[in-house]
Amino acid sequence: MKHSMAIRSSVETASFGYKLAYHSAPSLLGLKPANLFSLNQRAYNFDTEVRRFRRNMGHYGLRMRTICRNQNRCTLLVFREDMLERLLQDPDRRVVLTAYGYEASWDLEACLTFLSGRISHSVEFPHETGIFLGYPVQDVIGFIQNRGENFKLCGVWKVYDNPEQAQHTFDLYDRCREALCKQLEGDGDLYQTLPRLIARGNILGTLKKYVMEM
Repeated sequence: MKHSMAIRSSVETASFGYKLAYHSAPSLLGLKPANLFSLNQRAYNFDTEVRRFRRNMGHYGLRMRTICRNQNRCTLLVFREDMLERLLQDPDRRVVLTAYGYEASWDLEACLTFLSGRISHSVEFPHETGIFLGYPVQDVIGFIQNRGENFKLCGVWKVYDNPEQAQHTFDLYDRCREALCKQLEGDGDLYQTLPRLIARGNILGTLKKYVMEM
């Protein structure tokens, strides 16, 4: 718990790589299809950082895309292309996306472009975004139908079905973040640390080892 508090207190002044690990560790480690987060527009050269990420992590199947940018914030999507493409093959997810105007071709690039437009121009944050982030379909539908109320559990997302499984997932995501951020405290460079973790293959086993050492 102390280490978790230390991570939260230091992230505001951290490097881009550290913030990237903090906000998107589950996707970076292959346990989640995508993470969406926003940072201060003036804090970094985002065009440079996106190019650097693509250059270093593209051959691991990881992608980064600028979703929305305004005077104050830049919103980024970090995702695993193969996992997102598989999500778009799910008929139940397609039903939700179709209701919001996504094209039936289900091309990933086209869907992300449409999502970017929705986030940039919608008055309310587009509720279907959870489909791309790997949230359970029933929870996305429950959020839409209940207008964000009457949930059983609130964590990474609001849960309307199977809160026990969701809590397990939330805990795992937290351990991902803590483990990866702890590694960066020692090595400093995400683009050196992450390939080593990926090369070890057994991410879950590696996480357990690091969590026990915290």
